[in-house]
Amino acid sequence: MAERDVLYLGGEWVRSDSEATIPVENPATEQVQAHIPEGTAADVDRAVRVAREAFPAWAETTRAERAELLRKLLDGLAKRANEIGETIAKDVGTPLRIATRIQAALPQTDVKTYVDLLGQDEPEEKVGNSLIVREPAGVVAAITPWNYPLHQITCKIAPALAAGCTVVVKPSEVAPLSAYQLFDAIHDAGFPPGVVNLVTGYGPVVGEALATHPEVDIVSFTGSVRAGTRVAELAARTVKRVTLELGGKSANVILDDADLATAVKVGVSNAFLNGGQTCTAWTRMLVPREKHDEAVALAKTFAEGFTTGDPLDPKTKLGPLVSAAQRDRVRGYIEKGIAEGATLVTGGTEAPADTGYFVAPTVFAGVDPDSTIAQEEIFGPVLSIIPFDDEEDALRIANNSRYGLHGAVWSADQDRALVFARKVRTGQIDVNGGAFNPLAPFGGYKQSGLGREMGRAALDEFTELKSIQL
Repeated sequence: MAERDVLYLGGEWVRSDSEATIPVENPATEQVQAHIPEGTAADVDRAVRVAREAFPAWAETTRAERAELLRKLLDGLAKRANEIGETIAKDVGTPLRIATRIQAALPQTDVKTYVDLLGQDEPEEKVGNSLIVREPAGVVAAITPWNYPLHQITCKIAPALAAGCTVVVKPSEVAPLSAYQLFDAIHDAGFPPGVVNLVTGYGPVVGEALATHPEVDIVSFTGSVRAGTRVAELAARTVKRVTLELGGKSANVILDDADLATAVKVGVSNAFLNGGQTCTAWTRMLVPREKHDEAVALAKTFAEGFTTGDPLDPKTKLGPLVSAAQRDRVRGYIEKGIAEGATLVTGGTEAPADTGYFVAPTVFAGVDPDSTIAQEEIFGPVLSIIPFDDEEDALRIANNSRYGLHGAVWSADQDRALVFARKVRTGQIDVNGGAFNPLAPFGGYKQSGLGREMGRAALDEFTELKSIQL
């Protein structure tokens, strides 16, 4: 991996205001694979000012002009797909098959969505003697996490650019290398200088400078509740709009008439996707009390099939966690689960490899729905199986969370499952394994966040409504 020791400002690769750098580790080898700039508040100011200068002209471009540039970006991402997949496998620890099929593919879908939407009629509405129009909101700060490092950028910048906004991106310093590949594609696509900019660095410096900058109009943030709360507090000083996606503790509810083996198998796979480092992971499996032991046996078998190892090895199903800090955090939750009385079925804190930030696929049974491991987002390959007495009890447990991002329900009766799904307080929920839909609004209730990403709903987050009286 070549050194990525520059920022992207005003359409050019430039040096940071500081010579300090941040090492980027490969979590499977624990070796430094690159360095990125440790950006400063001065770098943020430069980026925001060029984005502000570029905004009026970009806002005046036609939908067709914006669609054409996004189409070129889509082509650039498609051309780099294999390279991006390998980079994310080395950056995050995602097994290469998943890194290519999801991590490298979903960003292409993100961009294509807005190429297609821009080709449709622009929505304008007449209300009485008023014409209601949507206009670009201004300069957007996109602050993104490490778990899906490219998708979390493209699902923000694609609708922002489509809406006519200019953008400053701050990727996670933990897994930033695919962001550079994205900006290579942006540069090649020929976006006007200043329309899309990249500043790397730490959240308390670069992220906070973006959140407080008076020339930033919108902050779109994905990350932890703690960090999101801080961003919202800082942004409030200049009355910015803030969209937040802050994680989840999703319930996978298996009703008494469901196909138990299928629901458990899919549930384990979902819980362990990307090493469990997925905000939508179904980390709470709710099963009828009389089927608890059967579900536990199935989950144990499926979990132990998740082979740990080198993310570049095709046989690997579970790579390392992204960092030593994340590994230690997850191990701490496993210890907490044992201490609070949950039954450890498989996995645990023992390292499955001598090198790399690995955690064994872990399943707990008989979990108290109020316990720490059932309430807090662990962000690792840890599944809690929780018994329930009846459907009413299952709904109570499913909604017993400060989060409300995602979830699932399984039943032989589709209508019964749909009735249950409507009662779960969560932004998305899958019925009988319904497929992820990138055109549908994505976001959460409660402390899972504010606003929506994906599809047409995301365009609304980056526009202002204007009423023109005629």
